[in-house]
Formats: sequence, C-alpha cells, structure tokens
Amino acid sequence: MIAKRATPAAIAVLRQATAHCPKRNKASDGLLPSAAHQKQNPNSDHNTGYAVDLTHDVIGGIDCKKIFQYLKGDKRVKYLIFQGKIWSKDRADEGDRDYNGVNKHPHHLHISINENCGADISPWFPWLGELTVISKVKVMIPKPLPKKKDVPSQKEN
Repeated sequence: MIAKRATPAAIAVLRQATAHCPKRNKASDGLLPSAAHQKQNPNSDHNTGYAVDLTHDVIGGIDCKKIFQYLKGDKRVKYLIFQGKIWSKDRADEGDRDYNGVNKHPHHLHISINENCGADISPWFPWLGELTVISKVKVMIPKPLPKKKDVPSQKEN
C-alpha cells in the first residue's frame, strides 16, 4: 500500500533544513514517490512515507556529506544513501558500503526513517545550532508540501 502522506519526521527534515538554510536549493527534495518510482522500487521507504530526499547544496548551507556522517548517530535513521554509498543501522559495523541501486543519489541524501520514529519531529540538525524564534514558527506552521509530479526522474531512488 502506498502512503498518501509522508510521516511527520520526514516532513520535519525538509522544513527544518529550510528553517536553518532558507536559501538552500530544493531541486532534489522529495517525500512521496511518483508512479515510476513505485514501479522501479516497490520496496522503497518513500512508498510508506518513511523516507525523505534532501538536496545537497553546500553553498546554500546543506552539506549532505557532513549530514550523512552526523545522522548515523540519530536513533530515527534506518539507512542513508548518498553519492554511491549506503550506511544502515542494522549493518553499522560494516561502515559505508557501495550502493548497488540504480540511482546512486549524486545530488541528494536519501534518509530512511525507522518505522517506530515516524512521529518524532525533534531537531534533525542540532549541530547547526538553535533556530531563531521566527524559524521555529515557520517549521511548526502546517502548510501543504508540493506534490511530486508523476514523471520518471533520475533523481528518484
């Protein structure tokens, strides 16, 4: 079954990233999958709403190489994929491994969230410091997120 809505934890990743870095590039951000993605990867955590893609934008303040390393210590993270590497909590002792999937995630970090952590919206980027009051308010205001177009894309995993 395909989720009609991303989990609050997945949504929080994008909202908090934007609150910390308002001018960041969002071109490869993603929550729910397109039909093409579902067909290509029927077991993707995007299908259940427990995954999020975050655009790599060093200039805009989102360095996914660093985030990949920091999030290994976050209890909410099931696995991470970025630039041809995968790290998973269940195989953490093996470190970063080569990712053999079709999409190597060259422009975004894929974050899969543990099923029991979907409601946890605590800070995803605590190393970036405290958010300003205005940024905190923006993160909490519910607003509809853009729907992913139903077209094939190389940015999908």
